[in-house]
Amino acid sequence: MVRHALLRYRHALLSYKSARHVMVGVVAAATLASAQMAHAGSALDAIKARGELRVGTTSDYKPFTFREADGTPWGADIVMAGDLATKLGVKLTLVPTIWAQLLDDQVAGKFDIAMGGVTITPPRAEKLYFSKPTFVDGKRPIARCTDKDKFKSVEDINRPEVRVIVNPGAQNEKFARENFGKAQLTVHKDNATVFDEIAAGRADVMVTDGIEVDHTSHTTPVLCPASVAKPFTRLEKAYMLPRDDDLKRIVDAWLDEAQTSGRWQKVLDAALAHP
Repeated sequence: MVRHALLRYRHALLSYKSARHVMVGVVAAATLASAQMAHAGSALDAIKARGELRVGTTSDYKPFTFREADGTPWGADIVMAGDLATKLGVKLTLVPTIWAQLLDDQVAGKFDIAMGGVTITPPRAEKLYFSKPTFVDGKRPIARCTDKDKFKSVEDINRPEVRVIVNPGAQNEKFARENFGKAQLTVHKDNATVFDEIAAGRADVMVTDGIEVDHTSHTTPVLCPASVAKPFTRLEKAYMLPRDDDLKRIVDAWLDEAQTSGRWQKVLDAALAHP
């Protein structure tokens, strides 16, 4: 009986130690998670301590962000990036990225904020914050002016004889693959020259954000917006931020003032007029 009692006592003691070990592990994990959250929430402090706002941008999306052949950056969001850096009292550094890696690069901490016509999407919003919207838009087709009446709907484009072109890795490619399975789809790796393919007759049509359609047709006379009754989608542009409530409040307040005063619209209009 005594031996059985000792065995039960040892078993109970081991169970207690095991439970206590698990509890210590849970507490430690919770403490680590809390510390990581606190660290993740210190993006604003990190920017100010560094004295630098790192803005990730693709530099290939007029009129929001572009880089000339000589390296000169321009675009509405490039101007706004400089304005935000001034607001925060730090210098601006532009960090190159590409659409296919934009989300992963920011999550990895390669830059603080993504700017340059970034669309709000669920996968991005699951991991990062967005500012209040800067622009409401929708997908529309662009084609040679002689063909602008041929592509009035998704069905008109989704035909075997139609050569659709698209830039890689972001929402344009996603939309094309979801909607143009019957068409001849080409993924052109250089977003800066993708419209040249249509102008040269090597492709027929591209579906992209309406503001890019309007800007491209303004600067490239042989290209025109297709004669659609309305955009194929609705989308919102915004600035992609780390999950820092303080930083988001500052950015939203700064952006609200820029929109209310008309400063943002003036910056955008100037970029739209840029060749």
